[in-house]
Amino acid sequence: MLRYIGRRILIAIPTLIIVSIMVFALQKLLPGDPVLTMAGEERDPQVLAYLREKYRLDDPIPVQYFAWIGSALTGNLGISLRTDIPVLELILSKLPVTIELAIMAMIVALAIGIPAGIISAVRKGTAVDYTANVIALSGLSIPNFWLGIMLIMLISVRWKLLPASGYVPPTEDLWLNIKTMLMPAFVLGTGLAASLMRHTRSAMLGVMRSDYIRTARAKGLLSRKVILKHALRNALVPIVTLSTLLFGELLAGAVLTEQIFTIPGFGKLIVDAVFNRDYAVVQGVVLCTAVGFIFMNLLADVLYVLVNPRLRHAA
Repeated sequence: MLRYIGRRILIAIPTLIIVSIMVFALQKLLPGDPVLTMAGEERDPQVLAYLREKYRLDDPIPVQYFAWIGSALTGNLGISLRTDIPVLELILSKLPVTIELAIMAMIVALAIGIPAGIISAVRKGTAVDYTANVIALSGLSIPNFWLGIMLIMLISVRWKLLPASGYVPPTEDLWLNIKTMLMPAFVLGTGLAASLMRHTRSAMLGVMRSDYIRTARAKGLLSRKVILKHALRNALVPIVTLSTLLFGELLAGAVLTEQIFTIPGFGKLIVDAVFNRDYAVVQGVVLCTAVGFIFMNLLADVLYVLVNPRLRHAA
């Protein structure tokens, strides 16, 4: 198992190098000069020269890249050009918010997607199956931003049940924190639930056609026991890995939802940084997101081996 994990880590290293090069290079292609933004309206030549020297913007691009990646390996992602705060400090302050949102959205997705997929597979060809597939297709088709706006108008503006936007840390008020995160978590979770439902249904249908399932039914076992104990256990192998990958996507793909609900997480941080041409923050956030997503891919591979006895024996 340790050799298998080591091989996966070795494969991830070139990916990280390529991602870091792309992030750095694409930043250089963006229009505008961050130094002009920081210098203010007067734009004194001496101030401009000082800022360029301070942030090493006059160095050749390869020198800038190696200086940045060398500092990143030591945990120094640079200083925000806008706020003069260390990028790592900004990331660590926003990361718990995004992780909380991702966990709540994943709970919503699992609570809806897996039971719906099981019921749809068991009732294949019935009205329940067709209804579940239509709802799943709708969940995949409806944009998150539209669903978020509609929920705000209906639940917050008309019914006044939940706050429309904002964020309250759980350490200040746990109940208010849950109320502010419910709608964005539901918005993100419904799209994931649709994917989980379709994959769960497909996996369950494949398992339920197996010989050992027919043997279990022939022995007179209760249908509920056959489905939950025998069929679902084996169908969970692809579902576990898919859930891990979807969680990684949540950490990187909640930009629109965080903007709509004014949640101060990773998404809002990177959008503000792009508008302010804060290159150091953009590079740091994208690099951390890439590292997180690669880690979730590695975790998915490991979980896939752990839950699959044949692969575990081979590993």
